[in-house]
Amino acid sequence: MTDVPLPKRGVVRHPATEYGRSRRGVPLTVFGPLEPGTPLVLAAIHGNESETTVALSAAARMTRPEDLRCAFILTANPDAALLGTRGNAAGVDLNRNFPSADWEAWTVVSHWSSRTTQVVELSTGTAPASEPETAALVDLVERLAPRWILTLHTPIGAVLEPEPSALGEWLVEHTGLSRWDRVNYRTTGVLDGWASEQGILAVTLELPKTTHDTAVVRYAPVLAELLRGAI
Repeated sequence: MTDVPLPKRGVVRHPATEYGRSRRGVPLTVFGPLEPGTPLVLAAIHGNESETTVALSAAARMTRPEDLRCAFILTANPDAALLGTRGNAAGVDLNRNFPSADWEAWTVVSHWSSRTTQVVELSTGTAPASEPETAALVDLVERLAPRWILTLHTPIGAVLEPEPSALGEWLVEHTGLSRWDRVNYRTTGVLDGWASEQGILAVTLELPKTTHDTAVVRYAPVLAELLRGAI
């Protein structure tokens, strides 16, 4: 398999399927094959983590359509990506809104910036999967039954998984990042926890604090290998 030539990487050429609508009516789009068991890679469930979208988009544009072996979502929270926020248009942190056994209503806080201790308050939603973006992604995962799910975040700089897996080992080897089994702050109703309850391997790749350019140069080639079926 060879990369798409650089001059041809200006467009995402993979087939797109709408799997729902956001709270503001923006199409939720998944790219690539949707046969049962197809692995799923998704970015920007937090809209202010645009580095993940940039890296995944570059990886997809490096990959020829005939070589693609994974489905991928460039932004799971398009309203937030357009508005520049972490939570969706209703102020819900979507990665605290999944219908896992530990979902609960509480106020999520996130730093206004990395240079201040001031925080922004977000909600976990009025109920599990209360948000259209979450409900649509749950439905997609249930229909797709992916062999594994990889969720991209920033800026911790680690591979997060409660137990070692082949996917996690591969990511540690190819990114040079360390493996963590958990983060040191409160998380409930997260995608990985819900997916694990469905018997689906779920791993989070937390890119370090980085620029879009570095995300493309350093991490897009790794993600491109995954999209082509490295695992």
